[in-house]
Amino acid sequence: MIVNERIVSYIHSLERSNGPLLDEMEAYAKENRVPIIRKEVESFLKVLLTMKQPEQILELGTAIGYSAILMGGCLDEKSKIITIENYEKRIPIARENIRRAGMEDKIHLIFGDALEEMKKMGNESVDFLFMDAAKAQYPFYLDEALRLLKPGAVLVADNVFQEGDLVESRYVVNRRDRTIYTRMREYLYRVKNESSLVTSILPVGDGLTVSVKER
Repeated sequence: MIVNERIVSYIHSLERSNGPLLDEMEAYAKENRVPIIRKEVESFLKVLLTMKQPEQILELGTAIGYSAILMGGCLDEKSKIITIENYEKRIPIARENIRRAGMEDKIHLIFGDALEEMKKMGNESVDFLFMDAAKAQYPFYLDEALRLLKPGAVLVADNVFQEGDLVESRYVVNRRDRTIYTRMREYLYRVKNESSLVTSILPVGDGLTVSVKER
């Protein structure tokens, strides 16, 4: 826990319901151990999207469609979301949730590898990118994101602190997690030092980076 647990619990107690469908999806995710965004990240995303109203959104990591539907609810009728998921068993669940949300025209779900699908997209075609897929791939996603982001576009990456492991010695981290540890440190260094981005690292949830591509 990056922020005091009592403070986080208090913040959560102030949150309003996101509606019956998202509340149901949240309960399903908790029961079935499906990773979805944390409450404080939800609020932050909603504020960003309401402010910016991007027209072309790319999400890496759909899971059951929770964050895509949440984001869709913040956007006007012109906005479109492309969301990519590579875990086949979750695709039909996500599609059904998107249908139930009435967002089939707004949210386009792609089953595939996020990096490969990004490579198929045109230059400067994205206004907002939410990165929440395989953490060890973040540096590689960044390479493609720099090409895809329009000037003034926003890039948000979730779970960058890895439950606090990131500040530990590499040798304290479980061997199976060391690749993620190394790659995430690489991502954070690069995203902070990339000349075309202005980036802030925030202790929200399990850590976020928020970057804006310079105009």
